[in-house]
Amino acid sequence: MIAAMELGGTKTVVAIGESDGTLIEEYRFPTTKPEETFQTAIEWFAKRGVPTKIGIAAFGPVQINPKAANWGDILPTPKPHWSGFSITKSLLEAFPGVEITLETDVNAACLAEARIGAAAGLDNVVYITIGTGIGAGVLCDGRLLHGALHPEFGHLITPRKDGDDFAGACSFHGICLEGMASGPAIEQRWGIPGGQLPPEHAAWDTEAWYLAHGILSLLAIAPPERVVIGGGVSQAEGLHEKTEALVRKLAAGYFPAVENSPYVVPPKFEQEAGIRGALMLTGM
Repeated sequence: MIAAMELGGTKTVVAIGESDGTLIEEYRFPTTKPEETFQTAIEWFAKRGVPTKIGIAAFGPVQINPKAANWGDILPTPKPHWSGFSITKSLLEAFPGVEITLETDVNAACLAEARIGAAAGLDNVVYITIGTGIGAGVLCDGRLLHGALHPEFGHLITPRKDGDDFAGACSFHGICLEGMASGPAIEQRWGIPGGQLPPEHAAWDTEAWYLAHGILSLLAIAPPERVVIGGGVSQAEGLHEKTEALVRKLAAGYFPAVENSPYVVPPKFEQEAGIRGALMLTGM
């Protein structure tokens, strides 16, 4: 039995399926306190059998290095009750001996979109999600990017848009990308959720500005052949096109990858990219 779990800041998805990303059955429910969330997940799995492998796609920051003493722990986070909670210990207590592969939710989504989704066949791909926060998964030369932690694209600080005096919404860095362009940032800046703003609203030029400058940094550091932008905020009409146009302008012909067409694209799997990627982790 191959199982998967996508642990998000607001919702959790559990599934059984195949290591090629095929979904057989899934269940979605709200992410609440750690113990409650994992009790629901474990009971759902147990009703379907005993998993031999579980792929986990988790919100960050999280310790994904299996050699670390705190492997599987949620690191300091503004999400109440979750700092220090161990994902891996909770699952191993329920299913002793199960093989666990742990990744960030955005890295898992990046894997799915790069292998079978909107960037299929490419080895250099970035998946960006914009919602409650901003995160990015990076596939570089066919491998998911790791480091001392994992990519924290949302906390990159970009140049301010001319005339923008917004203080920023990030509790850690204020004016980082997440603080300037996440869902909560849009609502704080304009006084209304992004989903209620019309396509012609100035908010979307501002959003494209910050995303494009963030992507420019990615082009300079881990040059992707394609950037997939997902998450709730990305569903705004025309945002991908606005962002791509500005990225091409900022690139100024220097970065060859930008010549590929299309470059900035929506995800193929929408809300299923993370859970499909989690299933695919079990085959790595």
